[in-house]
Amino acid sequence: MSASTSTRPPARRRRLLRVGPLAVPVDRRGTAVGAALAGCLVAVGLLTMATGDLPVAPADVLRTVFGRGEPVHEFVVMRMRLPRLLTGLEVGAALGLSGAIFQSLTRNPLGSPDVIGFTYGSVTGALVAILLLGTTAAGVLAGASIAGGLLTAVLVYLLSHRRGTNGFRLVLVGLGVSAVLMALNDYLMTRASLEEASAATVWMVGSLNARGWEHVVPVAVALAVLVPCALLLSRPLALLRMGDDTATSLGVPVHRTRLALLVVGTALAAVATASAGPIRFVALAAPQLARRLTGAPGPGPVTSALTGAVLVVCADWVAQRALAPTSLPVGVATAALGGVYLLWLLVRERREGRI
Repeated sequence: MSASTSTRPPARRRRLLRVGPLAVPVDRRGTAVGAALAGCLVAVGLLTMATGDLPVAPADVLRTVFGRGEPVHEFVVMRMRLPRLLTGLEVGAALGLSGAIFQSLTRNPLGSPDVIGFTYGSVTGALVAILLLGTTAAGVLAGASIAGGLLTAVLVYLLSHRRGTNGFRLVLVGLGVSAVLMALNDYLMTRASLEEASAATVWMVGSLNARGWEHVVPVAVALAVLVPCALLLSRPLALLRMGDDTATSLGVPVHRTRLALLVVGTALAAVATASAGPIRFVALAAPQLARRLTGAPGPGPVTSALTGAVLVVCADWVAQRALAPTSLPVGVATAALGGVYLLWLLVRERREGRI
């Protein structure tokens, strides 16, 4: 037996899920983790809607959600708390899935959209709309944020493309572009009036405050388009993790697939940023946490999305309740937790000789 064979990890146990003539392999551990994360989302969501300045009993929350609640509960649950919860869930899922795509593309746990610079590009687009165009309309902010993220992705891709796109080179170029964009954002803030700077600062922190159904629906529509695209690309993405040569030998059009994944991942991050501002470190931490929970060789798209949703919803609940009656933006909570996680990740990567 060769050394390479003896060190190969044991095959993961899978069962076949039969749907008519099709037999789809299902990872038992991954399925169990996904179910547990979904259950956690339901529990935290119920807790979020039941607690606050106007407490509502869990039974009354459920009755209200199913259309049989009292008028006062209808206002508190359906107009104030449920839209905020759903926006956080959608934003967290989009960031988790985006982080899984970029970390798999770069084969690097630091390859998340907020490290590579795509999130900063979305912030720049929104700042241009707020400070130069003088508007805070949700539709304009969303469009400007998405355009800024996509333009940044194109720039990073072109600068890092040299006989193919190397994951390590993509991260390094992204870090450089991030630094330039942060400087540009700071410059835009210095040129703004007090009112404009105040509005921009509130948005840049990352917050779910005052989120209504008008914020839920656009993100839901975007996810309805982007998530199926990401799932369709998940198998080629798993092959790309093995290396370009291996993926090519297995019939994957490497450059076209990588470009498609880059567009989908950037659009997911930009949509999330447009909806709630830059909620940092979720895209960095969620895929790695999901990978460790499932024991998979790489971050899975579904578990990464669920983990991102759990992180944002839990962080928002902590931000609202930890210092009550003071309510903090969710971006403050994720930045505090994410900074600790990033330090741990850097130490771990250095010990293993990867950086």
